[in-house]
Amino acid sequence: MFRLLILLCSGFVLVAQTGLDPARLAKIPVRMKSFVDAGTMAGTVTLVARHGKIAALDAAGYTDIESKQPIRTDAIFQLHSMTKPVVAMAAMMLAEEGKLSILDPVEKHLPEFRGLMLLEGSNLRKPARLITIRDLMTHTSGMVLNPPAGIGELHGALHKTLSEVVLIYSQTPIQFEPGSKWQYSNAGIATLARIVEVLGGMPFEKFLEARIFTPLGMKDTYIYPPKEKWNRMPTAYILTEGKPLKYSSDPLGEGAMKFRDGAKYPLPEGGLYSTASDLFLLYQMLLNGGQLNGQRILSRHSIETMTKVHTGMLSTNGPGMGYGLAWAVARDSAAAPLSEGTYGHGGRYGTYCFIDPKRDMIGIFMIHREGGSEERNAFVNMAYGAILD
Repeated sequence: MFRLLILLCSGFVLVAQTGLDPARLAKIPVRMKSFVDAGTMAGTVTLVARHGKIAALDAAGYTDIESKQPIRTDAIFQLHSMTKPVVAMAAMMLAEEGKLSILDPVEKHLPEFRGLMLLEGSNLRKPARLITIRDLMTHTSGMVLNPPAGIGELHGALHKTLSEVVLIYSQTPIQFEPGSKWQYSNAGIATLARIVEVLGGMPFEKFLEARIFTPLGMKDTYIYPPKEKWNRMPTAYILTEGKPLKYSSDPLGEGAMKFRDGAKYPLPEGGLYSTASDLFLLYQMLLNGGQLNGQRILSRHSIETMTKVHTGMLSTNGPGMGYGLAWAVARDSAAAPLSEGTYGHGGRYGTYCFIDPKRDMIGIFMIHREGGSEERNAFVNMAYGAILD
């Protein structure tokens, strides 16, 4: 009876603090476990927060299907493209210091980009205008998606430095006029990271550590994770014919570069490792207008600039969605259940976050499996379904 009273009191406190229904939140890990039992995934970690409080942090399933080792809430996941907004945050910090403007031509800070040409059919010509930093952030630069011939193995070998990689991109023709189309570009984000490295006066990964992760207390977030934490990283899978198979064919999955051992390239387009709890600190800082626990990371103005749509009506990444400065942004009701103005990002292995300023709410979905989104969609709908007010 006493334990029941404690649980009831805890539930009342949670409702009062977050406006979320504890009973509905409790169904999220149950639903996630049903996917595990159906054989479509190994496991997930999910987090829902509102009004600055974590309302639910749950682990469901296994860190590895074969061993059936239960997954823990402190599991460290590869974030892949969820890294991109963090690169943009670093660039905005430098903008606040007067070291760059998002309207600057890339060549102002990286002279190797001078004379960059546009490939039109089989002809090279000068583009109508120069690529800007804003173009890099919004994926409207015209730069290629992935490494071109000659360094096509980059994402598997990570064998070149950031400066070497971006030098090659600077000599690779763009594919369309800057600003005229939206085309996802890992090369563009790598170039943005190189600008951070040059203007920040230290290696890109050190800048993130010193200026973002350490001040926020993100103790489990890395570009190059330490060996003593490798055991906290779940097995990577790929969904094949409806079943998760160990992703041994991907060097970043279960291959040679899973832990980045010996890597030179920091993979700014997708190299971060983190936990749900660490990401909550980062995203709550954004909802707080740029500060958390007395640490100011960004200005409110920078966050508002990053999280508004910069791509107009260009076709981007799904119904009702536009693109901000390295964030996908809900443009209208077609993005439901996301509120208009909600921003977020996903990653190649299925990870995802949404940050909803209107509802003052954060959702984090962590998984290590490429392919499929049914589980993620279920999480998002259930998180919104728990709102009481």
